[in-house]
Amino acid sequence: MLTLKKNSFIITSSQEGEIYNLTEDELNRLTTEFQKWFEEKKGIVRVRYWLVFLFLRYTGARISEINEIRDIDFRNSTVRLITLKRTGRKKGQYRIIPIPDRLISAYIRTVKIYPSLEGKVFKIERNNFFTVFREICKKAGIPSEISHPHVLRHKRAIELLRAGIPTTVVQQLMEHASLNTTAMYLRFSNIEM
Repeated sequence: MLTLKKNSFIITSSQEGEIYNLTEDELNRLTTEFQKWFEEKKGIVRVRYWLVFLFLRYTGARISEINEIRDIDFRNSTVRLITLKRTGRKKGQYRIIPIPDRLISAYIRTVKIYPSLEGKVFKIERNNFFTVFREICKKAGIPSEISHPHVLRHKRAIELLRAGIPTTVVQQLMEHASLNTTAMYLRFSNIEM
């Protein structure tokens, strides 16, 4: 079933759960509001939250995976994410995700300004981040039912599929246990088009 909520799409299926997606306009408004919030009052918490937002946005990772980032490869513009969701996973299982150079630059700038954050930038209180995220979504006019950081994961999967990335590669990047999960995003992308 496809439901339209204030220009945002929600696909629901009794077997597969729900996918919430931001429109391009909503994503742009959210990013703009988050950046305004960050720039409004510089500080260690805001810079950390801004980086977490950017890494969620461009990796499609779960917030728990962002929280555990320890390894950024500056030369190859990649980040190693430890997989935390998959049931029955082997300890130490991870995936390598390409990231834009501007994320590398933002990270490097942050640790130059705040050297004490080296290796701890992404260690945030998730509940506090969720609260800030919801407040910023409200300012951006994002419907409350999709005002959760996980919506950025859904958006990234759909962006990758729209860009022509093969479904199996998207499955690996998102660390979906089943190709059926990734296929939900493909259907979503096709419906929206």
